[in-house]
Amino acid sequence: MSFARFKREAAISRQDICREMLASHRAAIKIQKEEVAIRNLERIYDATLRVSNQKGFQAMTMRDLSRASGLSMGALYDHLASKEELLEMIQSTGRRLTSRILKESYASVEDPGGKLAAAIRTHLYLSEAMQPWFFFSYMEARHLGDKEKQLAKQSEQRTERVFAGIIRQGNKQGAFNEADPNLTAAVIKAMVQDWYLKRWKYAKRRISVDRYADFVIKATLGCCAGINGAGKEAGA
Repeated sequence: MSFARFKREAAISRQDICREMLASHRAAIKIQKEEVAIRNLERIYDATLRVSNQKGFQAMTMRDLSRASGLSMGALYDHLASKEELLEMIQSTGRRLTSRILKESYASVEDPGGKLAAAIRTHLYLSEAMQPWFFFSYMEARHLGDKEKQLAKQSEQRTERVFAGIIRQGNKQGAFNEADPNLTAAVIKAMVQDWYLKRWKYAKRRISVDRYADFVIKATLGCCAGINGAGKEAGA
């Protein structure tokens, strides 16, 4: 599957993210008209990531957010009660979406090589489609409170467990050559993070996310099984 096809088929546009945010926090959001609430949440979401990238989430004030989003302070408080609630809304929605889409990507794949390839490719495509959120989550994790730090660590560990579980399955079935599941999963995660943290480097070299995904899959499967290609991916 190419990134272009992934974007067409996966519900991960900014509007989709804010629709999911509204659905999961409906009781706390006072605006009753769905289209108005989603439109305002898009403005809040964009402004939060933009201002946080400039000065950091902890330094951002609600008044900063009001100016950046073009919404009055009253309108902001119709959607959220505090910065802490805003952070929870953005982070929980992003984690839930990425976890669901990642699991769906390999659920129907039987071959361990194809399953691992599908998971790697989908994770990279998610990080490209949702790059501002991935960058925000990574950069802000160091400055968040203990609860959010723990949630960020758990999210990273959860992704690594997906990769490690597939590798264990491959080892058990004899498809992989006794690769170290935890170490390999950690290295895969590091390669994925390099893509969304240093996109400027790959853009300068004119490396697309499709090409990068192909490389990471080939390198990983070469490490796991001594082969130079991927198994059959879902939707390939």
